[in-house]
Amino acid sequence: MLIRPARLTDAAALLSIYAPYVANTAVTFEYTVPTEAEFARRIQETMRKYPYLALETQDGLMGYAYAGAFKGRAAYDWAVETTIYLNPAAQGKGYGRALYSALEEELKRRHFLNAYACISWIEKEDERLTHASPLFHEKMGYSLCGTFRKCGYKFGRWYDMIWMEKMLGEHTGNPQPIQ
Repeated sequence: MLIRPARLTDAAALLSIYAPYVANTAVTFEYTVPTEAEFARRIQETMRKYPYLALETQDGLMGYAYAGAFKGRAAYDWAVETTIYLNPAAQGKGYGRALYSALEEELKRRHFLNAYACISWIEKEDERLTHASPLFHEKMGYSLCGTFRKCGYKFGRWYDMIWMEKMLGEHTGNPQPIQ
């Protein structure tokens, strides 16, 4: 297993991981699978300020994780929203933990202090959404910090959104600048 910065040339492979989540699940509230060019643009835009990591095995790219802006105001500069997607064949092998841990280490190195995960939620699991993501984040040290009720509509039903948070560093009166 190799965890490395994503490359624009990874766009097609990473999109092939993401596309089934768009088409078949409520994990993402995106309705339409983006084009490869759009996906590459998103990777490039994210990498301007935030880490974007890919997990590679002998079987190819098996997952990716990245951080992005939590909010657009300067006071939020030390907070990020985190995202992770794995190829279903890679689940249950510890790849998610390794990938997210690497992302968190890179965020700490760059002086980010708060990590937030925005996660689709439904009280009773259905064929489109399980509780796997909240359970994964809980195991990674995240805790629930907010719930938005019936805010996402996909596949003919309403889904909630939960926010989970993890503090990555100490909050001082004079935080170090983001690198």
